[in-house]
Formats: sequence, structure tokens, C-alpha cells
Amino acid sequence: MKKLILTSALLVSFTATAVARDQVSIAGSSTVLPFARIIAEQVGKTPNIKTPVVESGGSSVGKKGVCDGVGTKFIDIGNASSRMKTKELKYCDKNDVKLTEIKVGYDGIVVASSKKGIQLNISKADLAKALTAKVPVDGKMVDNPYKKWSDINPSLPNLDIRVYGPPTTSGTRASFVEMVNEKGFCKKSKEVKAIGYKAKKCRAMRTDGAFIEAGEQDNLIVQKLIEDPTAYGIFGFSYLDQNSDTLNGAIIDGGEPTFEAIADGDYAVSRALYFYVKHQHIGVVPGIEQYMATWVKNWNEEGILSDAGMIPMPKEERAKYAKAMKELPLLTADMLKK
Repeated sequence: MKKLILTSALLVSFTATAVARDQVSIAGSSTVLPFARIIAEQVGKTPNIKTPVVESGGSSVGKKGVCDGVGTKFIDIGNASSRMKTKELKYCDKNDVKLTEIKVGYDGIVVASSKKGIQLNISKADLAKALTAKVPVDGKMVDNPYKKWSDINPSLPNLDIRVYGPPTTSGTRASFVEMVNEKGFCKKSKEVKAIGYKAKKCRAMRTDGAFIEAGEQDNLIVQKLIEDPTAYGIFGFSYLDQNSDTLNGAIIDGGEPTFEAIADGDYAVSRALYFYVKHQHIGVVPGIEQYMATWVKNWNEEGILSDAGMIPMPKEERAKYAKAMKELPLLTADMLKK
């Protein structure tokens, strides 16, 4: 009964103060950011609906921000390039926030370089050896000793390892370290297994200057690569697609990061993109329903999102999540374990 009274009070308070914000507020993944802004611009063309405000900050910021609470000072939708974890959903539950999870498309994580430099042709295992904090040497896990790419494999460039990438708040970072460092190397390495080192620990990235956190603005990494042809950068495929005249994407495990390869599942480092919409704000903050409907209109193979570099979901998945936008199934912990 106390919880019911508290929830009702929150909703009454929210409704009474809703006039403080008359446009949708969104934050989160820098990878989802350009696509969300395209949708927001389309929504802004609707009569009597203001253009939603879309900000970055990283997937962690999006998932936490949408779960922080109910009311106009909290965002309505959180963008993410890594799926919500059960512990993140517990934070939502603690704050009485109800969510629906919407998958919007797919993306590849690329390791890019200037076309004036050397395009990497590398395995996930060797890429992990270049970037993970600890590697096996003589039966022990030690601080990463590799200085040059060629120290790892003589077929790789004789260049200092210098890679710009996202911070720990980023979904791109979370997906990369899981797919490359953990699953691409440590879970497969007989040496690592023999030492008894937990594969999840391999998600930690180097802090000795070989890997450089460059914030959540992927365009800044693009600029660094243009300025320094010996450096490499990690970001979502759309940024490579938008800068294909100046950048190359590394060939990873024999596959190039192309639209077709990611769509077909043939590129080794791919992941899904999401947003999380708050139930209590729907019908109170104007424009949320229009925002979701505009995704549905534009996320197919011929849509403007595809032109911007987002990889469309198959037709069946698009139908599933279009239905979810209308029916708003409550996100629960058991759904995240599937």
C-alpha cells in the first residue's frame, strides 16, 4: 500500500510539473546518437511537436539516466549500444521506473586508420593481445609488454601500438572488450586457461598509453586519425561510412567492415543497438509516441537510417519491435537473460 501511494504521488507530481518540459529528452550512446538525431529532426517536422533533444554521454549514461527517476528532470529515453544488464534494471526497479526495450538495428565496431597509413589485417586474438591490460607470458599473466604491432605478429605493421577509443561509460567499449578481449582471445587461449585467469578480467584495457581514451565524441577520434596516419581508432561503423574518403577499416578475422558483411553476420565484431523508453513519461511528455513511430517509418533497407550507416534488422525483427512500441511490454530480468 505504501509503495502504491508513493508511486501515485510521484505520478501526480510529475503530471503537475510536466509543463516544465514540452519536448522529448534523450541521452546515451554516441553510436546511436547520429541515428537518433536523424529521427528527432523528422519528428520536429510534425505540426505542434517540438524536435526532441538528443544528447550523448555513453550507453551507461543512457541506461542509468532513464532509470534515475520519474519526472521532467529525468530523461524519457536512454540510448545504448550495449544491452541493459540485470543489475542496471535493478536500479530502475529501485526507482520505480518501468521500461520497454526497443532494438532498432545493428552496427559493426571498426578499428579504423587513415588511408595514408597501413590498413590492419588482424585476428581478434592478436587485436586483444595489443590492447588488453594483461597477457600470458611464460605461464603467468603479466602487464602487457607489447610495444609494436609486429611484436605480437611479424606480419603486422612495425609501428608503435597507439589506439584511440571510447571510455568505460561507452557501450562500444563494453561490446568491444567482450567480443574481442574476452571471447576472441582469453576464452580461447590455452595459456590463459592453464594459468586459471578469469576470462572476464581480460576486459580491462591497457593504461600505459597504447590505448588512449578519447571520450564519447567519435568525431574527435576520426580527427586524430586524419592527423596521425600511424594511429588507429575504435568506433561504430557509421563513422567509418561517413568518412570513407579518408579512412580504412581493419580486416578482422578475414572480414572487412562493410554494410553487407555486417548485415549478413559475416563481420566478426558486430552488435545490436537499443533504446529504452520510460512508461511513466508516455502520454505526459509530448512527442514520445511520434518519436517511436518515426523510427518504424525509417529503419528499413531503403530508409534514411540505412543511408546514414545503420544496419537494418530483418523484417521479422522490425515487426516485433514495432509491435513492442505499441504494446510496451514491461522489461523484466528474465527477458535480459535470453
